[in-house]
Amino acid sequence: MCLVEFKRGLSTLDFACGINVALKGEYSFDISSGVDIRTIRQPVGVVAGICPFNFPVMVPMWMHPIAIATGNAFLLKPASPTPTASYIIARLYKEAGLPDGVFNVLAGDRQLVSDILTHPGIDAISFVGSTPVAHVIQDTGVSHGKRVQALGGANNHAIVLPDADLEFAAQHISAAAFGAAGERCMALPVVVAVGGIADKLAELVAENAKKIKVGYGLDEGVQMGPVITAKARDRMVGLIDEGEKLGAKVVLDGRGLKVEGYEDGFWIGPTILTHVPLEAPVYKEEVFGPVLCIVDAENYAEAIKIVNASEFGNGSAIFTNDGGYARRFTLDVEAGMVGVNVPIPTPVAYYSFGGWKESLLGDTHIHGPEGVNFCTRAKAITSRWPSESGAYAATMSFQREE
Repeated sequence: MCLVEFKRGLSTLDFACGINVALKGEYSFDISSGVDIRTIRQPVGVVAGICPFNFPVMVPMWMHPIAIATGNAFLLKPASPTPTASYIIARLYKEAGLPDGVFNVLAGDRQLVSDILTHPGIDAISFVGSTPVAHVIQDTGVSHGKRVQALGGANNHAIVLPDADLEFAAQHISAAAFGAAGERCMALPVVVAVGGIADKLAELVAENAKKIKVGYGLDEGVQMGPVITAKARDRMVGLIDEGEKLGAKVVLDGRGLKVEGYEDGFWIGPTILTHVPLEAPVYKEEVFGPVLCIVDAENYAEAIKIVNASEFGNGSAIFTNDGGYARRFTLDVEAGMVGVNVPIPTPVAYYSFGGWKESLLGDTHIHGPEGVNFCTRAKAITSRWPSESGAYAATMSFQREE
């Protein structure tokens, strides 16, 4: 966990504290003679959140402040490797005076998830995790009559045009690709280098990546820690190995990294591959680690075709100084969150977070206005008062007597 994660979580809490504004409905007067209509939003009942390991504070806080502020009870199932933060949040809620039973934490395995998906007392399920699991969550939850938002995996792409400030782009690409050890859905694992700039760009990114201090997260100056498990590390190494065999060039190699004093840690350093074939699994799959693939495109048209061919559509970015290409990209790209010279275009809390295609199953993004809609049901109320005609006649009679 880091300070940025807390701040991102607190921004959703700030949004939830102003929930009255987000819940305001509509009102139309005299849609017919003496008839008005208005809308209100009411809680769905009980909302469950199923969360990943990588942001044990922020991701749950995309869910429970909105659910509770809109009048629901909330059940949080944290990731098995990182449950502690959720218990701390539960304690803070209790100390703040939240009634028992409104915020609940249940740690457990797949059986618990299955029980959540099928339990008749749970009305809505919010999930963040991998796409295969997202499909299970959506299919099972919906078949049991639940409202589901399931945020799946990502393989975010950035296009870098030849006119871009390459030093600026390289600095931000390095931070986006290797920050949090690449274990975040808004990481930047793929760059599409246009017009023969791949080698120069890779060189500049590598210069920045080499400055990243990898080690135990509580040691002074450490900027990147280990990945979550040995299995995850070995999978990443295998993908790099296969990509190299298929013709990719490894220009910065993080395989075999050891950190003094922590030799048994799950270490892999920043890794950069250039000229990566599009059929290579290291390009096609979500690596979810500190691995950057740079692929080549002759022009913008080829680059946007590569980006949109991905099965994922979480976030995407472009680096350019050409406003025309930037504007065109924002319209052309098939992704839910888009950056122009911003490599991690994560919306602030009063906007909503979510992707397209296999990155989001269901039609509602998380937190912000769409999060409010997910946690509530709309009700349209049409009203007429028969007594109004008599009151109106009496008023007119009183005016005539005056």
